[in-house]
Amino acid sequence: MHLPSFLWLWKIAAWSMGFAIVAYLLLAISGSWMLLIRRQHHSHSDDYRPDWLRPFHYLTGAVMAGLVLLLLGIGIVGTLGHYGSLGHSPHLMAGLLVVDLVFLSAWSATQISPTRTWARWLHLGTNLVLCIAFIFVSFTGWSVVQKYLP
Repeated sequence: MHLPSFLWLWKIAAWSMGFAIVAYLLLAISGSWMLLIRRQHHSHSDDYRPDWLRPFHYLTGAVMAGLVLLLLGIGIVGTLGHYGSLGHSPHLMAGLLVVDLVFLSAWSATQISPTRTWARWLHLGTNLVLCIAFIFVSFTGWSVVQKYLP
């Protein structure tokens, strides 16, 4: 297939990536806020946290996970449609790394409890690595986009 038939796909990918980064930043802010409240009050109690904060954090995480899956689908369909095969750049590995980290983060979030303190540290560590992976996938994605533009 020719590029013009895929231009709409790349526009969706660009917007999705932008929204995924915004979601990541919102998650970093809301997660930091929850951690700060927790440390200030030296308690496992939710009494000091606004009622909307945790659901907002979970919903934003779910939206980000959905966007990452959408990006994965677009990348696979677009690359197969344009080249007929995958693996033409480091962007594939960077994208798969981001997908894996997002879902490891989501899973570890569901494991957080007062009896499983390891889950909180896994969640935080995964999200720090995810920041680096988002930067890497953005740079590799930019080089991919340059191949498709006239």
